[in-house]
Amino acid sequence: MTSIDRPVAPDPYSLLPPVPQLVVTSDDWTHGAPVPDVHTHTARGRNLSPHVAWSGAPEGTRGFAVSVFDPDAPGVAGWFHWTVLGLGADVSSLATGAGAPDGSRLPTGAFQLRNDDGEVGYTGCAPPPGDQVHRYFLAVHALDTADLGLTPDTSPGATSCALVFHTLARGVLVGTYQR
Repeated sequence: MTSIDRPVAPDPYSLLPPVPQLVVTSDDWTHGAPVPDVHTHTARGRNLSPHVAWSGAPEGTRGFAVSVFDPDAPGVAGWFHWTVLGLGADVSSLATGAGAPDGSRLPTGAFQLRNDDGEVGYTGCAPPPGDQVHRYFLAVHALDTADLGLTPDTSPGATSCALVFHTLARGVLVGTYQR
């Protein structure tokens, strides 16, 4: 099977109003490198969310949001793999596996939305076999509010729009995956 030939989507965050950058790191993902199989939703994967840490939040930060988004997914809207809200200003990392459906490894007050698979929590990278290399944007948003007024039933797309109006700074680490 050969790659599906279609143009690469732009970096979705480059299309938003510019904000200062957070430093985002991971013990599990390396910026620009393939995502390890353990973080995929494939036969070789374990569907395990990656560790993520951040620093450099500006004064006035009241909370954080974390997401994993694939702009290269088939269709026009990309694919949200994970969205975490309700992270306090004192939180600076999420452990590997924090995206478990039961939320038991999340900090107090944090909650996960349904991903675009319709499930709560993290769903790993799983581009269609033979498709182009997909980019997975692990983004951390420093927010001007501790509470966006959203619930676990809010869609990731609607959340993404709300974040635009409350983001003070953002950092992004990009992993890739192809099968």
